[in-house]
Amino acid sequence: MRPYHPLLLRLVSALSLLLAWQLAAWWWASSLLPTPAAVIGLILRDTLAGGLLHDLGATLRRVGLAFVIAMLVGSMIGILMGRRRTADLLLDPWLMLFLNVPALVVIILAYVWFGLAESTAVFAIALNKIPNVAVTLREGARTLDQDYLEMARSFRIGRRKTFIYVTLPQLLPYFAVAARSGLALIWKVVLVVELLGRNDGIGFELHLFFQLFDVTGILAYSLAFILVMLAIEYGLLQPLERAANRWRR
Repeated sequence: MRPYHPLLLRLVSALSLLLAWQLAAWWWASSLLPTPAAVIGLILRDTLAGGLLHDLGATLRRVGLAFVIAMLVGSMIGILMGRRRTADLLLDPWLMLFLNVPALVVIILAYVWFGLAESTAVFAIALNKIPNVAVTLREGARTLDQDYLEMARSFRIGRRKTFIYVTLPQLLPYFAVAARSGLALIWKVVLVVELLGRNDGIGFELHLFFQLFDVTGILAYSLAFILVMLAIEYGLLQPLERAANRWRR
């Protein structure tokens, strides 16, 4: 039996979800569950008016900045802990602490201590992700093939080239995993950050819609942001992950 194309299966799944949503809206017949047409219509209207694009841009800017910071800092910490036993023992309690502190607590304390500033928002978002990146890269650094490293030392190719041509290719799959999981976490945290302390962004708009009991607006802005995140996931992160694992074949 010939397998179905993955894109076709995803399309069928998405259409099934829309159909189930439409049937549920017809059956309930309430403003608490608007139809897909009403939600999509609001997305189009606010996109043409410019409001949705402005809020999407503000949220994506925060996501992007926090993502870059978390990946850089978390990767350095994780690789250091994975390669140095002393660093691992010293930093592991801190890592476990930040892994188990609720994101909401981090956000509230950051706003209380540093004020309702844009830099505080980005810092709070990144701080929630850094421990997860560090854990992932620590495991990657622990599994590095020692034979390759010994060969690099034997040929005396230097630390910089060893990292670029020996260490980094082995860590790329772990970078890809950290990036995908990181994006999934960050975009959820950024909405809470915006809801509590920003005057623009998707989270801020969701707060306004909640106060007005406007379910259509809540679903429209949520769906618009989710679609952007899915586009990044399928169009960028998944191809990068496949490329990162290609060298193993």
